[in-house]
Amino acid sequence: MSELTHIDKEGRPRMVDVTGKEVVHRVAVASGRILLQPETIALIQRGEVKKGNVLITAEIAGIQAAKRTSELIPLCHPLPLTQVQVDAKLTDDGVAITSRVTCIARTGVEMEALTAVQVALLTVYDMCKAVDKTMVIEEVRLVEKRKLKIEDRE
Repeated sequence: MSELTHIDKEGRPRMVDVTGKEVVHRVAVASGRILLQPETIALIQRGEVKKGNVLITAEIAGIQAAKRTSELIPLCHPLPLTQVQVDAKLTDDGVAITSRVTCIARTGVEMEALTAVQVALLTVYDMCKAVDKTMVIEEVRLVEKRKLKIEDRE
């Protein structure tokens, strides 16, 4: 197992020094889902959730969250994000969220991608909580993480 990087020799928290790392194009993709009752899915499909368009609102919330990750997660570096994409899709059993975050920096964007998914899912939860008391958020995970030399990026 690797050594914890956010703890110094005295056991105190620290923000990792990435000064010496190479600046590269970084990409992270995360996903998760929220299980909903069939009646809740039908309300979302018909656009009848009283708080508004659930999928669009969740996507916007996820984008906003990715941009604020360093304010939410202690010791997380603020990053110059170059793209945040959040997709919310209705499924047979709820809503699936996928995020893709990119930047050109010395450290990765995994936390931003995961934060985008979590907040998007929480937004669905908030918008549907009046009609669905059995919602479950699950399977939030990092799907992909890549770094590419600037000249090799897509």
